[in-house]
Amino acid sequence: MTNVNVAVIFYSMGGTNYQLAQWAEAGATEAGAEVRVLKVQELAPQSVIDGNEVWKATVEATKDVPVATSEDLEWADAVIFSVPTRFGNMPSQMKQFLDTQGGLWASGKTVNKVVSAMTSAQNPHGGQEATLLSLYTSMMHWGAIIATPGYTDPVLFGAGGNPYGTSVTVSQDGKMIEDVQAAVKHQAKRTVTVAEWVKKGNQ
Repeated sequence: MTNVNVAVIFYSMGGTNYQLAQWAEAGATEAGAEVRVLKVQELAPQSVIDGNEVWKATVEATKDVPVATSEDLEWADAVIFSVPTRFGNMPSQMKQFLDTQGGLWASGKTVNKVVSAMTSAQNPHGGQEATLLSLYTSMMHWGAIIATPGYTDPVLFGAGGNPYGTSVTVSQDGKMIEDVQAAVKHQAKRTVTVAEWVKKGNQ
């Protein structure tokens, strides 16, 4: 049993990143971590959400998931993010969450957090790597330690082999094209392991 706390923080419009977050929770739990699965605050008007059946269903499916707070980040030794790509960038919902962490950052409480990220898009070149890099850029300002999966296990190739973080291609009917569950769980376990190293080194 490890003493690592992991926050899995996601934004999901169509359900894909919620599923990735759940698999990450399973992987981190299997590695012995205590895990909180959290969503970021939705910013879109309810009228827009109601006009999209998939989006509306995802909001309903995640209604009981707690909204991430600064306290959750302070509690966490490691953070795993999961977001869809928006024009090669993270969605505004996640960006706002990060932008509101100035107080935590200013007090030095983001330093040495171990972070990793996952993403999705509708085609293999839909901006996944740029999206992950956009998120990791913020993490560099936090003084966080970025734990990418790299090519540390063959299961990563079942999900396309993205060394920056698990990235998923989603078909028009909302189904994941790749076999990604094993890759997500491996990434989560690796994140826990790196967080253990960091935590032991600070004791």
